[in-house]
Amino acid sequence: MSAPRTTGGKLPGAPVVLRSEVEPEGVAAGDGPRIAVLVSLTFPNMTEEVADLVRRFTRTALTALTDLGARCELVETSTPLEDLGDPGRVAGYDGLFLLGGGDVDSALYGVVGPVPNSYGVDRRADEFALAAIRAAVDADRPVLGICRGSQLVNVAFGGTLVPDLEDHRLHRGGPGQPMFLDEKVTVVEGTRLAGLVQGPRLTVRSGHHQAVDRVGDGLVTAARADDGVVEATEHPDRWVVGVQWHPEDPAGSAAHRTRLFRGFLDACAR
Repeated sequence: MSAPRTTGGKLPGAPVVLRSEVEPEGVAAGDGPRIAVLVSLTFPNMTEEVADLVRRFTRTALTALTDLGARCELVETSTPLEDLGDPGRVAGYDGLFLLGGGDVDSALYGVVGPVPNSYGVDRRADEFALAAIRAAVDADRPVLGICRGSQLVNVAFGGTLVPDLEDHRLHRGGPGQPMFLDEKVTVVEGTRLAGLVQGPRLTVRSGHHQAVDRVGDGLVTAARADDGVVEATEHPDRWVVGVQWHPEDPAGSAAHRTRLFRGFLDACAR
């Protein structure tokens, strides 16, 4: 998720997103797969505009997953460190689902020094997420990452990121424009993602200023934007998929969201 250009840490009186604002109400207990949904609901530099996006996107994702039969448990990485517990506990779930948010700390993929338009960096949350991804992969649990989640998956496999896309026009709105826009991506034929989305050409919802650069060890590119930027990666032998776009954007295609999430949950059920 990209964000308005700003600097500094979390300020007193800054917006805070609560679990009660994103978790669906009245969800009956079932026997569907148990999914650890990892997200930082609140992060540094958050504006009210971004807080509203986090509320809407997270709630849409959780509602879509539960409507498909999943039993979701939020792993909230902006929780105080002493309450986070062991990231390896995600291996006890049937799958790991990672949502968007702030930028990944650039030092974790080898970039030292200031990053243009850096936003929402929380090193502690990054390290927890990376450990959780590795634990889930080691336990052969399916992993689906969205935007920041996709970037974290790539870093967890030793890959790098483009810290700031100089030509952002295909990927996010410009100054004074809505952050999110429709973007065309081409899915690589023969990939797992191609089978999930059922089409080589997609219109997706994007709002990002970073992207996968060097693809992580063992991962392959699964989709690209029209300017060549990597928009999705996956592991050919394990059920690990990362998409740079936001299928959980309520303004996007519900059919696409359902196909992608159902494929993930089917793998978790197996």
